[in-house]
Amino acid sequence: MNWLNDRATVAEQYATEANLRARQALYQELDGESAHDVLRRVISEWGPKRVLEVGGGPGELAEWMQSELGASVSYLDVAPRMVELARERGVDAQLGDVQELPFADSTFDTVVAAWMLYHVPDLDRGLSEIARVLVGGGALIAVTNSERHLSELRELIHYQWPLEMFTRENGDEILRRHFPNVERYDVEATVTVRERAKLDAYAASLSVPTHPIPDDLPLPFLTQTRVSIFFATT
Repeated sequence: MNWLNDRATVAEQYATEANLRARQALYQELDGESAHDVLRRVISEWGPKRVLEVGGGPGELAEWMQSELGASVSYLDVAPRMVELARERGVDAQLGDVQELPFADSTFDTVVAAWMLYHVPDLDRGLSEIARVLVGGGALIAVTNSERHLSELRELIHYQWPLEMFTRENGDEILRRHFPNVERYDVEATVTVRERAKLDAYAASLSVPTHPIPDDLPLPFLTQTRVSIFFATT
């Protein structure tokens, strides 16, 4: 157990959208392709019809899959506020845990888990549940970060990823315990941050103590996004 998958800490993190918005704001000036854009392209090319999104946050992606792809989307999240926000977008959202999905076997052709598998306490149990609710030949589309994601910023504030988290580096090995076919798409870009307030807000949004941003830090500050999209089929 670590702070990323401790249930109480995760609940606190997503009790409101403030922490999530603070982290999202960091990426406003991006030189390179957005991981969100690549994710949407991967999903669109797959052509899902019956989708479950787990850990869907405020529901933007679920809403997009409904409105743009015409997919039937179910949504599940452990955070009541995230479920509320998704419902406001017209998404069929409910509270629930990926470790115990409230759906019958072979219900969906696609499960999307974007930046959430590192929050799952028993990841193998969660992945077993995902594989169970997928039809034969169905796909899990999962997004996570590299161990070196935003390493320049992380080093600045002395922030360390928990060793047990689901990452680019170990994702293939973990997923192959449940899915015979796994592909990985890497997305990297440079983030330019021109406002110190964004760096301070990012550090404050994390659930662990960090070092303060140095007063004499030159701006703009550059850091690298390092994200991977896994496409795993049953």
